[in-house]
Amino acid sequence: MTDDLPQPPWQMDWTAEARQDFDAMPADAKQLIMAARAELITASDPYYRGIDTEASLPHWITVRPLTSTSPGGPHIADLAGGRGWLIFTFIRRHAEPQIIVTDAFWA
Repeated sequence: MTDDLPQPPWQMDWTAEARQDFDAMPADAKQLIMAARAELITASDPYYRGIDTEASLPHWITVRPLTSTSPGGPHIADLAGGRGWLIFTFIRRHAEPQIIVTDAFWA
């Protein structure tokens, strides 16, 4: 056993409600959300903190804190200029860190 911190890819889990919302989306929305999922689970910091950290993201996704007063809390990944989003929390544990999606929306 090593004391090295875990690295991506991260596990991503969905609340039951978020998964139902995702399952009800049209195919093109699901494809975009799965592409956003791929970006989040492979990022060294899914919250994209720091200067120019979003430069590696595709142009159709932005990540920001859900509330400015809680920069380490839930974040929102805005998709396709606001047509959809994922609200998620990144839990960085030493064993099995994960991203939990609590809300998924597509207009």
